[in-house]
Amino acid sequence: MGEGSLEAPERRPIPWRDAAYYDAEDLDAELRRVFDICHGCRRCFNLCDSFPRLFDVIDGSETGELDSVPSAAFKAVADACTLCDMCFMTKCPYVPPHEFDLDFPHLMVRYRALEARQGKIGVAVRQLTKTDRNGRLGCAVPGPVNWASKRSNALTRPVLEGVAGVHRDAELPCYHSRTLVARAAAGAPAVNREAPAFGRKAVIYATCFANYNSPDIGLAGRAVLAHNGVETEVVHPACCAMPQFENGDLAAAAAAAARVAAELVGWIDKGYDVVSLVPSCSLMLKFEWPLIVPDNADVGRLGGATRDIAEYVVDIARNEGLADGMSALDGGVTVHIACHARAQNMGRKAAEMLRLLPDTKLTVIERCSGHGGSWGVMKDNFEVALKVGRPVAKSAAEAGNAYLVSECPLARQHMVQGLERLGEDTGRLHHAVHPVELMARAYGL
Repeated sequence: MGEGSLEAPERRPIPWRDAAYYDAEDLDAELRRVFDICHGCRRCFNLCDSFPRLFDVIDGSETGELDSVPSAAFKAVADACTLCDMCFMTKCPYVPPHEFDLDFPHLMVRYRALEARQGKIGVAVRQLTKTDRNGRLGCAVPGPVNWASKRSNALTRPVLEGVAGVHRDAELPCYHSRTLVARAAAGAPAVNREAPAFGRKAVIYATCFANYNSPDIGLAGRAVLAHNGVETEVVHPACCAMPQFENGDLAAAAAAAARVAAELVGWIDKGYDVVSLVPSCSLMLKFEWPLIVPDNADVGRLGGATRDIAEYVVDIARNEGLADGMSALDGGVTVHIACHARAQNMGRKAAEMLRLLPDTKLTVIERCSGHGGSWGVMKDNFEVALKVGRPVAKSAAEAGNAYLVSECPLARQHMVQGLERLGEDTGRLHHAVHPVELMARAYGL
């Protein structure tokens, strides 16, 4: 097989239950095999900081080749990977079924899985990734928690940086006193029985961020669906475990997959579609979970039934058509296509959805924001994350639109910080963070 492959990328199940997966010598040999191929190609040099780190350490070695690079240097490469999946999905010509069989992101997961087994994942990181527990605590006492996490709090943020490794200048999401699930339980929006899509039913997987930090995303999504005739329910059985997956805790990801799938399959049996509000969570349900627990039939069914919220709205528009009544949004919209939305290989669904708004200027940015989930707020990564995201911030500044949204709310938050670094007035931006909030606004909901 020659340069690259003409076939669609394939992903293999992750053999995390096999002892060989955690064999240090075998892992080192695979790292060297893959890194040597990357060194000879270098197409990914501008995607993230992993590849520049790899190429710099090779170029600065005694021979200028991988053979003189110590294995200890590989940690910096692995630490810089945000698991955005863009190398696998958009750049690498050697992904399976090519004979070179490269899957760089999943190799980094394996590296971290060995670190986790060796006890090398810090306590602070492991505690920060407990999003359900942290969300429940934050929503129980949002006032003190939000006060303590404010960037402007010179008393608490240095302490948080010292104890948890969270950079004192990184913007952190606030918590709300009532979760999305609690708000949804208080009453469902009236379903428009005259809408073309009347008869559809969808169960909304709240996701941790929408449930604990930004319920408005879920409320807007639910309102848009109801206006278009879709009966909805909102559930949050548990976190999708993307944070644990990113840090090599595959057992936690497998447990979350089994728990969430067991509940959501019951809704599928009752004729409901599954709609996820945040693309990282959608990616886990659709693609990563089936690779972590390929023998779990519930997980397989859930993956096939799950749609991202923008993907689902576009599907309604294409098949039944949307309800009338949308108005233009003055001032223009900049929409960022999140990496984990791109990794779902579904097209620019957020942009497609917002193009349905009448007479609204739309600027589309399709490049990594740099935030990388919890990775981007850590002391060791924050400045690198802003550097990676600087081209996105510059594009948003040049667009000058009144609305800046992303399918990934944390990416949007990170872009706003990038705009601040460029000296832009971010106070002019409207508060909506997710594209579906803009559709709700256009409908006047």
